[in-house]
Amino acid sequence: MNVKPDFSKGKNYAETAPAFLSVWDMHAYYGESYIVQGISFNVHEGEILALLGRNGAGKTSTLRAIARLDSPAITHGEVWLDHQPLHLKNSHQAAQLGIGLVPEDRRIISGLTVEENLQLAQIAPPIGWSIERLYDLFPRLGERRKQEGVTLSGGEQQMLSIARALARDIKVLLLDEPYEGLAPVIVDEIEKTLRLIKEQGITTVIVEQNAVRALELADRSVILDTGTIVFDGSAAEVLENKELREEYLAI
Repeated sequence: MNVKPDFSKGKNYAETAPAFLSVWDMHAYYGESYIVQGISFNVHEGEILALLGRNGAGKTSTLRAIARLDSPAITHGEVWLDHQPLHLKNSHQAAQLGIGLVPEDRRIISGLTVEENLQLAQIAPPIGWSIERLYDLFPRLGERRKQEGVTLSGGEQQMLSIARALARDIKVLLLDEPYEGLAPVIVDEIEKTLRLIKEQGITTVIVEQNAVRALELADRSVILDTGTIVFDGSAAEVLENKELREEYLAI
């Protein structure tokens, strides 16, 4: 019998370590499809966590569930942010409490300029970074402030999507595939920005198929496989463990 190695020695982390964002025994469904199957993990304040796995592992579904979007539906378990029960909130309330989701499709609003996209994010409290501070972080956006957002390059649209999240007063930034389709030089620029954001104390969870780049950025990693956690530990350990990478990340 060929038994898979068990890399999940840290999977009870969420029960033992102090947490800023804590997911406990979360189960979630799309209709009748059982997508997230009882996962528990912690993210510590100011930390970058890489949430990794092959396609279909449940990574994006986990982000959406944490952000309390309508789907997938959480049927069991708890999600806590800074002592607040997100599992009892809707997506608007979760955003009010400090969740900032940057989805894979970026959701830039057509017909609005870069600046108008940012202003719209600040139409109601809690307001985060000022627009000028965001332009300091993303100089390209400052140069294109009067340009329609959807006409930006892919990399610039990703910058705008992150800036729009920071325009709110967020505690946790959830990034879904921020490097997808971007040239390596633009990935370098986004990564540099995420390090600067970390220096400001913002906690980040990043889902990314470019696992090596995500691991090089992250402090810790959680790896999913068919909706369950198979590893919870340091990002450096994943980079050093060839067997683990080949088994669950195909790298």
